[in-house]
Amino acid sequence: MIYAYHRASGEIVAWVFGKRNTNTVRELWCKIKALGIKWGGLLMNNWKSFKRVFRVTNHLMGKAGTKGIEGNNCRLRHRIRRAFRQTCCFSKKMENHIKAFELAFYYINYGHI
Repeated sequence: MIYAYHRASGEIVAWVFGKRNTNTVRELWCKIKALGIKWGGLLMNNWKSFKRVFRVTNHLMGKAGTKGIEGNNCRLRHRIRRAFRQTCCFSKKMENHIKAFELAFYYINYGHI
């Protein structure tokens, strides 16, 4: 899963599920463009896929600005802890995992931490 996070509001604005490749990043970029979101800079890891797809963006790489996204990752792990268990007690269907993430994103975005 790759998602776009707005630092000021704490909202998860777009997300995609897929492999860590250019096609998945391109799908995320299309979702962001469809929402009409503008940005001045992009905090990211040093992935070649991100550099290819977001090449016209001001890239800020490094750990200095990733505090908020790491907090969101921790919150997601706690919200969907069943999805990360090694046992098969949650679900074997990918659709159920996606719906669980979407529900967690809803609660995060609308203040039901």
